[in-house]
Amino acid sequence: MSLSLSNQQLVPQPGSDGCAGGLRGDQHGGRAQRPVDPGALSAEGGANASEEAVPASERRRRRSDDPITALHYQLSTTRSEANLDVVVLVDDSGCLVAGAGAWPACEELAAYAPLLVNPDAVQSAALGSRIAALTAEVEVQSLSVAGSEVLLCGRGGTAERGASIARAAAGCLRILRTAA
Repeated sequence: MSLSLSNQQLVPQPGSDGCAGGLRGDQHGGRAQRPVDPGALSAEGGANASEEAVPASERRRRRSDDPITALHYQLSTTRSEANLDVVVLVDDSGCLVAGAGAWPACEELAAYAPLLVNPDAVQSAALGSRIAALTAEVEVQSLSVAGSEVLLCGRGGTAERGASIARAAAGCLRILRTAA
């Protein structure tokens, strides 16, 4: 699959938040610092002085014109709301496009995602047992973007994670279609 997103943007940068677009959690007990978003509302409810206030009807607090950052914000919000361990968006070959959660867990889920939607392709017993174990704790949704398939996967959370993944899928489609 070919998206108009550069692989260079996917290289992890130490000390950043999440794992999308080169963003990942820091090494201090797994708690990541959030990147500063000049358009985000402050804790007091006001906007930064450099930006106008977000309209009251706007539900999103963090926005970005950069597709990788926007995808990270979408997945990070989904991860938090659904209490998921990891949420990733991958192409049909398992290449990580964006994610939220611990970097190694993002990479593992990305690698297994294509096999989770096509378990019949697994020919190894050891790999088959890992896929079976993941199937119980992972929600996968396939999305079509510009004729290519991408997979949105969330691991952990509760049985209601499917609704959160469906909302995230709509957001990811909007972001990817805008970027295309």
